[in-house]
Parts: sequence; structure tokens; C-alpha cells
Amino acid sequence: MDGGKDSPMEEEENLYDNYQSAVDESGEEQPVRENEWLEDGFEEGQLSIDVYQTPSSIVVKSTIAGVSSEDIDISINNDMLTIRGKREQPDKIRDEDYLFRECYWGSFSRSIILPVEVEAEKVDASLENGVLTVVLPKSKTSKQISIKVKNK
Repeated sequence: MDGGKDSPMEEEENLYDNYQSAVDESGEEQPVRENEWLEDGFEEGQLSIDVYQTPSSIVVKSTIAGVSSEDIDISINNDMLTIRGKREQPDKIRDEDYLFRECYWGSFSRSIILPVEVEAEKVDASLENGVLTVVLPKSKTSKQISIKVKNK
């Protein structure tokens, strides 16, 4: 190019190259591996959740933007709650066209051990404004037992 100026395409490539490094704690610039979180063997994203209790229920909340209720599967097996889903990327974008890539697209799941027994048949799940809420009613019957320790 004349005048030593980069073409618009070369300027975009240079801009992209500049985002491929990060500054470490010492202030030194370090290269960043593209799609590092994929290269480390992650096949499925982990869902972020909040879990709290009320006197009558365990409540699990998670932000699941971009996922329809048909793409979410919730199951309870013994004392474990599992939430699975898939977030589809609406547009196919070439890897080299990304400047930043922080959003997770693809399958995700999260399993937690429930701290108390719940009435699985009465679990309610709803999705509103991208927030999944799962309400698990606590079981009325408690199976807490006391065991006496014998001296020998």
C-alpha cells in the first residue's frame, strides 16, 4: 500500500492480533491461547447457579439467557438434581472474525447434591426473562435417626 498505511482488512487483522495477548501481574504482556477453555478438554459448559432454602423449599436459580424451555432438561436421581441444556448460537460466525469470545455456546449442565429430601413429584420449574427457577418442596417426613455409641 502507498504511504505505508494498512488496508482496512489489514487494520482489522492488526486489531484482532492486539487482543490476543493479556497483561500478567508483573505488567508483562503474555500471549493468550485462542479458545483456551475449549483446548483444556471442556466439552460441556458448567451452569452457574444460586441455591437457597425457605422453610418449605429448596430453590435453585440460574441465568440461562438464549435457551428456550424446550432445550432444558431437569432430573432428580436419588438426592442429586441435574440441569442440562444447550444454547445454540443463532448465527454462524467464523472463528477468525471474533475479537472477543466470552459467551458459551453449546451444551451445559450442573449437578448438585440436595441437602434435604424433596418431594420430586411436586418440583416446579419456570423460565422467565432468561432466569430459570426450580422450586423443590422439602419432604415432610424426616429420616433423621439417632444412633447410640456403645462402650466396649
